[in-house]
Amino acid sequence: MDVMPVVDLGRQPAKATDGESFPVRATVFREGHDSLAAEVVLTGPDGVRRAPVRMVKLADPPDRYEAWVTPDQEGAWTFEVHAWADPWDTWDHAAGIKVPAGLDVELMFAEARLLVERQVADLPTTATPAERALLDGALEAATDTSRPDEARLAQLQADDLWSVLRAHPLRELVTVEGPFRAYADRSRALFGSWYEFFPRSEGARVDEATGKVVTGTFRTAAERLPAVAAMGFDILYLPPIHPIGEVNRKGPNNTLTPGPDDPGSPWAIGSKDGGHDAVHPDLGTIEDFDAFVARAKELDIEVALDLALQAAPDHPWVTEHPEFFTTRADGTIAYAENPPKKYQDIYPVNFDNDPAGICREVLRVVKHWMSHGVRVFRVDNPHTKPLAFWEWLLKEIRRTDPDVLFLSEAFTRPAMMHGLGSVGFHQSYTYFTWRTAKWEIESYLTEVATESDHMMRPNFFVNTPDILHSYLQYGGPPAFKVRAVIAALGSPSWGVYAGYELYEHVAVRPGSEEYLDTEKFQVRVRDWDGAAAEGRTLAPYLTRLNQVRRDHPALQQLRNVVIHSSDDEQVLVFSKQARLDDGTTDTVIAVVNLDPHATRETTIHLDLPALGLDWHDGLTVRDEITGEEFHWGQHNYVRLDPHHEPAHVLTLRSNP
Repeated sequence: MDVMPVVDLGRQPAKATDGESFPVRATVFREGHDSLAAEVVLTGPDGVRRAPVRMVKLADPPDRYEAWVTPDQEGAWTFEVHAWADPWDTWDHAAGIKVPAGLDVELMFAEARLLVERQVADLPTTATPAERALLDGALEAATDTSRPDEARLAQLQADDLWSVLRAHPLRELVTVEGPFRAYADRSRALFGSWYEFFPRSEGARVDEATGKVVTGTFRTAAERLPAVAAMGFDILYLPPIHPIGEVNRKGPNNTLTPGPDDPGSPWAIGSKDGGHDAVHPDLGTIEDFDAFVARAKELDIEVALDLALQAAPDHPWVTEHPEFFTTRADGTIAYAENPPKKYQDIYPVNFDNDPAGICREVLRVVKHWMSHGVRVFRVDNPHTKPLAFWEWLLKEIRRTDPDVLFLSEAFTRPAMMHGLGSVGFHQSYTYFTWRTAKWEIESYLTEVATESDHMMRPNFFVNTPDILHSYLQYGGPPAFKVRAVIAALGSPSWGVYAGYELYEHVAVRPGSEEYLDTEKFQVRVRDWDGAAAEGRTLAPYLTRLNQVRRDHPALQQLRNVVIHSSDDEQVLVFSKQARLDDGTTDTVIAVVNLDPHATRETTIHLDLPALGLDWHDGLTVRDEITGEEFHWGQHNYVRLDPHHEPAHVLTLRSNP
């Protein structure tokens, strides 16, 4: 009963990734007192059943069993839970009590003989000579009455014999639950470092003669790509690159009084120059875009394009498909609102009026950009569109192009965020930006790794053009390091919006999360080279974090977070661990001072058994930021100065 992971009563597949293990859990019980066992059987997209994985009984709650299984290729998988009565374990329990007490001794050994005979008869042809020899010895122990009872029992309970019995279990009264569905996506759906920039700002400059800002283009933005690659980012997300509406265009800082040279918001999509399938003429041509994507690919960067299903008042859809929108009682088309915010430059799409027509058009637009090399889409405000639409669209794309990924930008109610993940979004923005207290971060890391992992993959963005948290506004450079290290180590996917490395932190007004002179409404001219020359950049730190992520498989997984404790409510400790193919384990421990203003000295306490160690074991850890080494145990003193290094990023690798 209660098999997990199951999404939407099995109507949707659980989230999985090629090469990433995920847990299958079930409540397994039977009548009476005899022992039972269970295993999980995976079946791949090729229709081939993989070797079963034995389930382990959890300490709590009662009768709950678990096994970790690993898809080894992309595509649609199923899994079943097989449970059975375990006659060997039942015998072992009874014999372990009766034989030492001298009760029913020969009866116990007679039952063992019958079990061994059944075991030999059931052995597969692939059984080794060593396995057969162990069973021969067990038969001798069960039947040789000349030997001491204790010696006979010891041989029948020996670990090497039981390894054979568990490898080839005798099954009685087998029941099967399933199949249940899972879908394994390509690894980039789980692990990646995202960087966001506005191409119109990259290469932008101020004309010395006129004092006006000259916008960047795809060609100038391409010159920024090597720097993005050098920092270790593998996905570059571009806000909308389409023509921007001229009707109701917004001015700087979301004002309603734009000047003739104000560029407007890229999310106000569409003008006389085209709609969602066109590029803004200031950025260049579609050939320039193709060259940009090709250059990114040369640098091992995937380009993610914004999919914002909305229109400016002068978008071609408004005249060609007025049924796509909501007409109000006064005959005007309703613009977008999120009180107190108003978006007079944007018309939201109404899926109730012409759902079939909208579906056809959106599919056409998505496939248009796919044909130009885009395999990743960041979807703007998906929670304002019907889940049924997204379920249809994502299935249509997966049916022909399963490598195409979609990131959900939905900061909304948990049910909707989980729903979007369930119907097919590969990744989701999260509440991470607003989780700044120690208990909040601990709780959220646990939630995304163990509670919602089967339906929603997190992407921890440290900032966005819309979100400049007060922690960054008032925490100074240390705050930027703190948030980066938690995001980069806490989630296999994380993201940075350009300007973060320059410590941009000024809000438009107190209490707001909007940047002053936000890039959403104007071109931002940045002096990347000058900042680097003067040491006013976090780029080297971001580079190091991304390198650590690439070097350590433990950081490329989601479901392996362990929270440890500290005596200071401003010091966060968590770890991630992965078992490698060579039998070793890769472990990363993060110790973070959450107070960006003050040095913290405290004792931290590691859960060593959770790291595969004994409580008394010692370990040598290396700080991947400073290169220092420490000899630690269960309890460890730390001192973290935020103005020097606010965090330890510690690694260790065990022996097999």
